[in-house]
Parts: sequence; structure tokens; C-alpha cells
Amino acid sequence: MDEEYDGIVLGTCLKECILCGLFSVDGIKVSHKDINDYYGDGSTSLNLNQLWKQLKGVDAPPAELGSSKDYDVDMVPKASNVILMVEGAVLEDGRTFSIWDTYDHSDI
Repeated sequence: MDEEYDGIVLGTCLKECILCGLFSVDGIKVSHKDINDYYGDGSTSLNLNQLWKQLKGVDAPPAELGSSKDYDVDMVPKASNVILMVEGAVLEDGRTFSIWDTYDHSDI
């Protein structure tokens, strides 16, 4: 690449994306780089090939798992799971059922 930039932003997490957007609005030419082969850093959603490479270090998952495009694995925990982790187990240490127990193992 034989282009000139006013700055380089490393990473594609939310703060870096907002920073690049603010720079571009002000007419600043930025090269936005990431070490990963996917966009979004820790808050990304990965397909099966990307997830397999991330966890196993191998590009191709077993064929019996189906098409990589059928998978969309969110790398950010869902709200209900986080709340359940904070609240702890039901009926232990005096904790009773809460509304969040209804959403356990759901996709909210």
C-alpha cells in the first residue's frame, strides 16, 4: 500500500471503531488495523471456521458439524447468563427464584 494516513488505529473493538468514526468525520484519514481475521475483537460473533481456528488452532472443523455459515457464536455473554452468574445458584445461601431464572439457557 502506497497511501499516506494521518493515523493508525489498532483493534476493532467498540472504542476503536468509534474513534475511527470520529476521525473520519473530522476529515482525518485513518488506517484501521486488527491482528484478527474477524471484525469486533472481544465483542464479535464468529462463524464455525473462525471459532474452530480460535479454539483449536486449525482452520477446518469436522465436516459432520455442517456449514460454517450456519453458526453465529456471540463472544459476549448474554445478559441473563451474566445475571445468573452474579446471583448464584437457586436455593443455595437462601437465594430464591427470581425473574431471571425464567430466562436461563435462552437467547435474550
